[in-house]
Amino acid sequence: MRKRGIATLLDLHQEVIDQDDGYWVKIEAWEVQASDAVPHGVRYSLTLHNPKGLRILGYDNAHSVKMRSGYSGRRLAYDHKHRSATDPGIRYEFRDAHQLLCDFF
Repeated sequence: MRKRGIATLLDLHQEVIDQDDGYWVKIEAWEVQASDAVPHGVRYSLTLHNPKGLRILGYDNAHSVKMRSGYSGRRLAYDHKHRSATDPGIRYEFRDAHQLLCDFF
């Protein structure tokens, strides 16, 4: 993970950024001990909300994403994105913090 990207992401922790027409972005990011669930050592949540406060897009690693079929030989994906308010999430391939910010914005 590039140091510049991780520093930028961590600096954005707890930022709320107003967008046009009442939409807003919330960013949370903090360092944690690296583990199987969080191998890069950063917990994060980047979300876009509509004017009513409903999340309409999000990237996070707060929970694993359930696979559609058996778990044999598969790694549970914690890094994922939500493409709508009702989307339970699909796997997101976390490369580094800089790429995460580029993909979100």
